[in-house]
Amino acid sequence: MSLLQSSAVDQLPNGHDHQRLSSKRKFDDFAFSFDDDLKDDDEGSLVPLRMRKDDHTHHALHHSSEAPASYSSVDDSRPSSSSDAASSSSAASSSSRLQFFVRMISEGKTIVVQANSEDTVKSLHERIQVMTGIPVIEQRLIYGGKQLQWEQSLADCAIQNDAGLQLVGRMRSTDNPHTWQVMDDMISLICRLCRGEVVPSSTKRIKDCLINFFTITPKDNEDSALAHLQIFMASSAPAALVMLYMSPINSNKQCADASIRHFLTSCRSALSKHFHSYCAPIVLEFCKLLRTVVNEDNLYESCRSALGALLESFGTSWCLMLPEAKGLIALQDIFPFVSELAGNLSRDLESSVDSIGGPLSSDVRDFTAFLNPLKLTILERVGYQIPISVQWQKEDHSSPPSGEPVEFLHAIFNDLLAKMERCLIRVGESLAARGSSEDVFLHTEWWSQYLAILKELNAISKLYVGADEKFWMVLRNCKSSLCALIIRFAKRNDDNRWLLEHKDVTDFESRRHLAMMMFPEVKEDYEELHEMLIDRSQILSESFEYIARADPESLHAGLFMEFKNEEATGPGVLREWFFLVCQAIFNPENALFVPCSNDRRRFFPNPASRVDPLHLEYFRFAGRVIALALMHKVQVGVVFDRVFFRQLAGLHISLEDIREADPCLYSSCKKILEMDAEFIDSDVLGLTFVREVEELGSRRLVELRDGGKNIVVNSKNRQEYVNLLIRDRFVTSTSEQVDHFSQGFGHILSNSRLQKFFFQSLELEDFDWMLYGSESPICVEDWKAHTEYNGYTENDPQITWFWEIIREMSAEERNTLLFFWTSLKHLPVEGFRGLASPLYIYKSSEPHGRLPSSHTCFYRLCFPPYPSKAEMQKRLIVITQEHVGCSFGTW
Repeated sequence: MSLLQSSAVDQLPNGHDHQRLSSKRKFDDFAFSFDDDLKDDDEGSLVPLRMRKDDHTHHALHHSSEAPASYSSVDDSRPSSSSDAASSSSAASSSSRLQFFVRMISEGKTIVVQANSEDTVKSLHERIQVMTGIPVIEQRLIYGGKQLQWEQSLADCAIQNDAGLQLVGRMRSTDNPHTWQVMDDMISLICRLCRGEVVPSSTKRIKDCLINFFTITPKDNEDSALAHLQIFMASSAPAALVMLYMSPINSNKQCADASIRHFLTSCRSALSKHFHSYCAPIVLEFCKLLRTVVNEDNLYESCRSALGALLESFGTSWCLMLPEAKGLIALQDIFPFVSELAGNLSRDLESSVDSIGGPLSSDVRDFTAFLNPLKLTILERVGYQIPISVQWQKEDHSSPPSGEPVEFLHAIFNDLLAKMERCLIRVGESLAARGSSEDVFLHTEWWSQYLAILKELNAISKLYVGADEKFWMVLRNCKSSLCALIIRFAKRNDDNRWLLEHKDVTDFESRRHLAMMMFPEVKEDYEELHEMLIDRSQILSESFEYIARADPESLHAGLFMEFKNEEATGPGVLREWFFLVCQAIFNPENALFVPCSNDRRRFFPNPASRVDPLHLEYFRFAGRVIALALMHKVQVGVVFDRVFFRQLAGLHISLEDIREADPCLYSSCKKILEMDAEFIDSDVLGLTFVREVEELGSRRLVELRDGGKNIVVNSKNRQEYVNLLIRDRFVTSTSEQVDHFSQGFGHILSNSRLQKFFFQSLELEDFDWMLYGSESPICVEDWKAHTEYNGYTENDPQITWFWEIIREMSAEERNTLLFFWTSLKHLPVEGFRGLASPLYIYKSSEPHGRLPSSHTCFYRLCFPPYPSKAEMQKRLIVITQEHVGCSFGTW
C-alpha cells in the first residue's frame, strides 16, 4: 500500500525512517484562515499566474505570447495594490476570464491565478508543478469541499471569480479508497470550520466520520488494520483536529474537543486489544501537537492518559510489540512524559509536606503507565543484568540526554524517594498529634496516592545497586506511617504483594489487612449468599455436602446459615456453625488432623487419614471452611502447627520447625547431629536410611532413598539422613492431604494462585491471631467499656449487679457467657474493640422468673429488671452451666 508522500520525514532515534509529517509541519499546514475576505499582505507579494486555454505544457508557460508569468512567495494575504485591483476588475468584466487564489496547504502560501474559464483542471496542475516543483500526480485541488477532476474545465467546476482553492497532496492509488474518502471528507469539513464557515451539526458530522473510520477498520487482519490506521496519520487528521481546537471560535474548540475525545475512546472500545498498539502512535501525535500549543490543558492530559493506558495495556509485552508500532514510539518519545509527570509528582509531594495539596491520582496513574516501557527498555539495554551501578547523577532531569535513560530514571528515583520520606514523616507527625481517627484522613485525601508512588519507587529500586536497600530503609524508619496508610488505603483491586517483601516494615494489623484483601468481599444481600440448612446432629457430613459440592464462585459472596428446627438465622448462627464445624473437622476421632503433643490447640494433617476413602475430598472441604472463616472474620479456636503452616506457604521444613509437631523426633535428630563423629561412625546406633512407619496397627519400613536399607548413617551423611527423615515424615507422607487442603483454601480466594502467597505474607503468630483469636483472659473492664445499654442506664442497680457477677465468674464461665451472648468463643486479638460492633444489654419485659435471652447476630443480651443480685446471679449461672448444646436466641 502506498501512503501519502511528505516532504517532511522524521528520523527516529532507533534509526527507522517513517514517512510522516512532523508535528510542527502538520500544525503549520492548518495555521491560516481560508476566508474569502483575506487580510492585507504585509509580508510579501502574491504569485500572479496568467493562463491561456491552449497553454497546456510547461514549455508554453515560459514562451507564451502573453506576458511571462512572474511570481513571488507570500502568506495568506490578498493584494491591495491598485494594479491588482484593476486586474481583478478587468477579469470580472469578462465572462471568459477568472482570477482566483490557490492556497498551498503544505507551505502556507497563496498563488493568484488568472485563467480562462474553459481551461482544464489538468492545465492548472501543470502550471503549479512548474511553480512549486510538486509533481502533477502528487497534487489535488479542493474547491467547495470537493476534489477537482483533471478532465473538467474551470467552468464545469463552477469556480467563481475571487474563489479560494486549496492545494493538498494527491491521494495515490490505494487499497483503502473508502478510508481515504472518509478522511478527506473530515479534513474538508475541518477546513471549512477553520475558515470561519458555519457548518450545521459540525460535531456530529465529524464524529460520524470517526465512527465510519473505526467501523471500516479491518478487525481480522493486522496488516490491513495497520495500513488503515496509518491513513489517519498520513491525512494529517491529528493536526487538523488540533488546529480546530486552537480556533478562537468557541464552538470550533468544543467541536474539536469532543471529536478528539471520541477518537480516544474509540481506540479502546472499537478495536480489540491486540490492535491498541497501532493506535498508540496516533495518540502520541495528538499529545505532541497539544503539548506545543497548550499548557496544563485538560484535553492534553486526557490524551496523555489515553496514551498511557494504551502503553499499559501492552504490559510486559512492550518489548514484543509489533515493529510497525514500536518503531513509531521511540524511547525519546517516552522521556518527556516521564519527566513531566515526575516533575508534577515532585512538586505536589513538596506541597503535601506543607499540607496544602498533594499528588493527583491521574498523575500517579499516568506516571506508572509511562514508567513501565521505560523500565523495560532499560532492562533491554543492560541485557537484564541488574542491579546497575550508577556513578553519574543528574540534578536536573527535565531534559535527559539521548542514551542516558539509566541515569535519567535513577535521578527521578532519588528525588521522589527523598520527597516521599518527608511525606511519611509528616504522616507520622499528624497521626501522633491527632490520632488515627477518620478525620485525619479526610483532610489529607492525597495520602491515598502515597502507596502507589512507593510501589513504583520499589520497582525502580530493583534496577540499581544500593537503591533497594535505600528504599526499604526509608520504609523501616517510617514503619508506623506506612502501616497506617496500608490499613486506610490498600484496596482489594490493588497489587499489594510488594508491601510484604519485607515483613519488618509492617505490623500484624497491616499484614492482616493485606491478607484479607485477597478474599472476596462478603455481600450483605442475602439473595447472593450461599444458603445452608444443617442438622446439628449431622453437622460434619451435611456441611461437607453444602460446602464441598458447591461451585467455588457461589461461595465468594458469603454464607447464610440456618439450623434445622430452629428459628434463629443470621450472622450469629453462622459464627456458631463455624465454631462447631471446625471442632468436628479437627476432632482427632475423625482422623483428618492430629494435635501436637505439646500444644493440643495446634494441628497438622494425619498421615493415616486414608482410612476414609473420601479423606482427600474432606481436606479440600476443610481448606474451604478455614478460608471462609477467615473471610467472615470468625475465630474458630484452632491453629496450625508450624510445619503445616510452612507447607501451605510452600517453604522448606527445617529441624527447628518440627519441634512442636513431634518433640521426640526433634530430640532424636538433634542428638544425632550433635554426637561425636567417632561415636556415630562406630555404628553403635545401627541406623540406616530407612524409617519405620506404623499405620492401622501394622508396622513397615520405608526407604528414605534408593537402597536406603543398605546405607549406614555416619558422620558424613547424617545431615542428609535427618533432612530425608523430616521430609518423609512431614512432607511426603502428607503431601496429598496438604495439596487438597491448599486447593480448597485457594478456591475461596479472589485469585486461587495467591494461595501460597497468602501464607507467605503472614507470620505463624499472625495466622494464629486471625484464626484462633486472643489467648488472653477476657478483661471485664474492656468488656464493660464496649457495652451499651437500651432500657437500662449504666447506673441502674441491675447493670451494677451484672458486672459484679461477671467479675466473680471463672474464666471458663465468662467464655461461656460470651458465647451465649455473641456466639464467639474467642475474641479477636484486639479484644472487644476488634468486634464488628459494640455489645448491647437490652431491658426486656419478661417476668423475673425468665432466663436471659440473646440475639447473637446483633450482640444483644436481654434480661428483665431482676429484683436482686442473687436472683440475677442464679439465672446467669444456669446459662453458663447449661447452655452448651442448646440452640441460641432468636433473630
